[in-house]
Amino acid sequence: MIYEVCTYSLTPRSLVKVEKSFGEAYEYRKKYSELAAFWHTEIGPLNEIIQVWPYQDMNERARVQAEATKEPNWPPKIGDFIRAMRSEILVPFPFSPLLKPGKFGPIYEIRIYTVKLGMMSEIMKVWEPKLPGRLKLSPLAVAGAVDLGEANRLIHIWPYSSFDQRETIRSQAQQLGVWPPTGMSEQPLLTQMNKIVVPASFSPMQ
Repeated sequence: MIYEVCTYSLTPRSLVKVEKSFGEAYEYRKKYSELAAFWHTEIGPLNEIIQVWPYQDMNERARVQAEATKEPNWPPKIGDFIRAMRSEILVPFPFSPLLKPGKFGPIYEIRIYTVKLGMMSEIMKVWEPKLPGRLKLSPLAVAGAVDLGEANRLIHIWPYSSFDQRETIRSQAQQLGVWPPTGMSEQPLLTQMNKIVVPASFSPMQ
């Protein structure tokens, strides 16, 4: 399984129009393949929409996109509102959950780390035994490495029922010593960034 994560930066005050147009066009697009999630930023870089499309592999992605280009009602007519676009292929860690439809939020935290060259495998080794303890407190949506896009990026996405729950869970995880993982041979991170996002009405993940 792979995920294509498409991030669009929009002009200010265009989000409502863009989500409406996208939701209408998606009714035609989803017969080719369905979204995993569609979010917009609430805290972090403002005026962003984030689409997550699941595929079995790059061959399926190519086939579906070729079919979808023949759809007269796709893509949505939002080009005038887009200031920048980025696409990344995320490969989940072998021990990561996969994205699935359902109500898990409505608050999602997307954490994006740039790691030192060669450290991703060590991060995986340290995370795998630690993750079950963290999952006892709250679920993980997905965690994985960017395979195509900006190099050496780690993305993990955590749903919460509220901002208060997020603060409580993060505090508990630190107090119990179950998260963040420790024990790596060196500090593997170069940069860290997070976004708080919320789902559109048509997002399979709510």
